[in-house]
Amino acid sequence: MDRVLSAADPQSVGLSPAGLGATDQALAELIAQGELAGAVTLVARHGRIVHRSVQGVKDLASGAPLTQDTIFRIFSMTKPVTGVAMMILHDRGLWSPDDPIAKHLPEFEGVRVRTGEGTEPAAHAPTLRELLTHTAGFGYGFNPDDPTDAAYMAAGVWTSKSLAEFSRKIATAPLAYQPGSRWRYSLSMDLQGAIIEKLSGQSLPEFMQAHIFGPLGMVDTGFHVPAAKLPRLATLYRKSPKRQALTVVERPMGRGDPSLPPTLAGGGGGLFSTIDDYACFAQMLLNQGVYGGARILSPEAVALMTANHLSDALLGAGHGVGLQQIRPGYGHGFDGAVFHDPAAAGSRVGKGTYQWDGAAGTWFWVDPENDLLFIGLIQRMAEEGAPPLQATTQALIAAALS
Repeated sequence: MDRVLSAADPQSVGLSPAGLGATDQALAELIAQGELAGAVTLVARHGRIVHRSVQGVKDLASGAPLTQDTIFRIFSMTKPVTGVAMMILHDRGLWSPDDPIAKHLPEFEGVRVRTGEGTEPAAHAPTLRELLTHTAGFGYGFNPDDPTDAAYMAAGVWTSKSLAEFSRKIATAPLAYQPGSRWRYSLSMDLQGAIIEKLSGQSLPEFMQAHIFGPLGMVDTGFHVPAAKLPRLATLYRKSPKRQALTVVERPMGRGDPSLPPTLAGGGGGLFSTIDDYACFAQMLLNQGVYGGARILSPEAVALMTANHLSDALLGAGHGVGLQQIRPGYGHGFDGAVFHDPAAAGSRVGKGTYQWDGAAGTWFWVDPENDLLFIGLIQRMAEEGAPPLQATTQALIAAALS
């Protein structure tokens, strides 16, 4: 059934109001401690919004309060949106998971792999399945001490004027490891943007607007914030163990004026959004690809995207980034992580829960077994010492379901 989000009493869908209140209290304590400026959260079950919470301020200097329609930088929560864009094209029969990347981006034909002494041939051509699961062999390009990232930086990958140029520059550097041999967080989702543009004939922002944001009614989501909406944009902060207070991030990820469309629209982290907009996107996934009468994906595409695609060997190899540690029971689908065995992963979420987070501390998950979604939006860079909000709120929501 195509369930459009509407309000309901928590108890009518099996959630404890007291349990939901505990999530608010946990966030309120962090705000009072100066760990967060504010937080907006939303919980929905069975297609009904049962809890919204808006706490704290969007700007500490002015004291302007957060509101339900505050706009947030969602950074890597862009990745699942890019995954959906890819799956739309998969539904059209334009690519297969086992296609070599070079089938769609010929510059990767014959790509080699970095070794300690130089390079060697790839044992097999990296595939789109590997590209969508961070196992194709790429780095991210932000660590100058890493040879692969340093090569991307020397090539000027992040100063590219188009995604096509971005792809060509990446292809000049050897892969960091043999395809499929490890999991490494990477610019793979940004590279997917070049494939989306090539297969669709549209720019990535145009494609997402036409085929995702517009049909889902996501009126405040995009790669920039129009000037008229800038007063609704929350201020971004950071706080590390060396800093005693939250400090403003002036140029997040090197980005200047947020009201201007970016030169390079990154499928890995460029979007701005609101709690209600992202809830429509998340509910579409729970609805197996449809929302508000708009069919975005086939049920088969959603199932493929939200299934684990990592081998047992990779799951046991100790790979991960930040709070997202790949482990037995917790693998990777397309452009997001998935709990395929929650008990083995040490979690109380339902089987098949698909999730990701963002560099500014935003997080979400969709839990098909419990027919539930949760979205949390803050603006504190997820650096060392940041509170583990996703794991904390998952435990609290599990208790609210008990």
